Amino acid sequence: MNPIMLAATNGLGHQRDGRALAQLRERLTSLGVEAELLPDNSALIVRRPEPGLPVWVFVGYGGAYFSWQSAERRHPVGDVEGAASVLAECVAK
Repeated sequence: MNPIMLAATNGLGHQRDGRALAQLRERLTSLGVEAELLPDNSALIVRRPEPGLPVWVFVGYGGAYFSWQSAERRHPVGDVEGAASVLAECVAK
């Protein structure tokens, strides 16, 4: 694949991942969980209600999963509501 096609393909994946993270942020916010999308849409920072380190969420595995905790935890991108519920529970601990 030539460099122009490769750059275009990578850009499409980044846009798709950013949209998925934005949807997850919206759902978390509706659940009362504070979440912030990085300016470049590469990650979501989910803040804990109590003092503690935030959870960083990425889209990985070729765009198939939201992943966090060094990719030890993951949830399918196609299930935003389920991912939001799991993350809300995770940060509440």
